[in-house]
Amino acid sequence: MSAVFSNERELVAPELALPPQLVPNTRLQMDGLELLGQLPADSIPVAFLDPQYRGVLDRLAYGNEGETRGRRRSALQQMTEKTIAKFVSGIDRILSPSGHLFLWMDKFHLCQGFTHWLAGTRLQIVDLVVWDKERMGMGYRTRRQTEFCAILQKQPRRAKGVWKLHDIRDVWREKVDTSTHPHAKPVKLQMELIKAVSNRGDYVVDPAAGSFSVMQSANQADRNFIGCDIVC
Repeated sequence: MSAVFSNERELVAPELALPPQLVPNTRLQMDGLELLGQLPADSIPVAFLDPQYRGVLDRLAYGNEGETRGRRRSALQQMTEKTIAKFVSGIDRILSPSGHLFLWMDKFHLCQGFTHWLAGTRLQIVDLVVWDKERMGMGYRTRRQTEFCAILQKQPRRAKGVWKLHDIRDVWREKVDTSTHPHAKPVKLQMELIKAVSNRGDYVVDPAAGSFSVMQSANQADRNFIGCDIVC
């Protein structure tokens, strides 16, 4: 019986011909859905998405929108549930077979459920990483200190020969500087995830890049980055 683990990645990403306006490893300012629409289908091994959810602001209603820490959060353009589903569908189209989407979310959406975002796609949930931010946030009851990275894979679902790192813990502690962006993500964790599911020189896509931490992670992993945000 063959082992289910492998330290080698068998999949090779296809050569990518980009339109001239999509310059790799730069902070592109454009709509993320427009960027996804310009990328060829079945061509990208790994993508990230960190949605800015309108729903969590409405339902939790902490009352601090426009005040102190809430000012920067509420100033960001928020996505509706329908918009998030469109982003997920666009990523599904561009991912290569057995490619991965790393989808950031908070515990609100994890508990409420997010599988409706995947309707009509070939994406399946295969794992989950808990990010301990080592910084307490807000909360009516418990104080929030974690976010979650759902790991989704495009069919056919497989690990051997695709996922090549086996020392990434499913609880990851990393403190980040949020002074430049309220939703900055952990660069080291993203770098390890990128290295696990891609080869050097492959392209990593983030159509809602925010702080562009994924670009930093990709470049540190010797990968190319294509991503944008509506505000740079």
